[in-house]
Amino acid sequence: MIEFPDFQKVEIRVGEIVKAEEFPEARKPAYKLWIDLGPEIGVKRSSAQLPANYRLEDLTGTRVMCVVNLPPRRIGPVMSEVLTLGVPDADGECVLVVPDKAVPTGGQLY
Repeated sequence: MIEFPDFQKVEIRVGEIVKAEEFPEARKPAYKLWIDLGPEIGVKRSSAQLPANYRLEDLTGTRVMCVVNLPPRRIGPVMSEVLTLGVPDADGECVLVVPDKAVPTGGQLY
């Protein structure tokens, strides 16, 4: 168990995928993502193992939830600046965590 103040340290915000590209250098099938997290944070890079459930051309415009206050992490040649959140489907493949209503980019989870 963690204390609630520990959870409050995790900054989770709504972003919109503005660009997505193939990531052939990844060990597992993945995409490179550019996510607009609103005027306060701007556009940040990420990568996610999405090809099993998402077509590259369908990702632009998708709103996603991201952890924005983790240190950047190198994934192959890509520096991932935010953690794009997902959960496994029945086959263990990533399904994005998305808001179910229209919300502004940059909105913080509470």
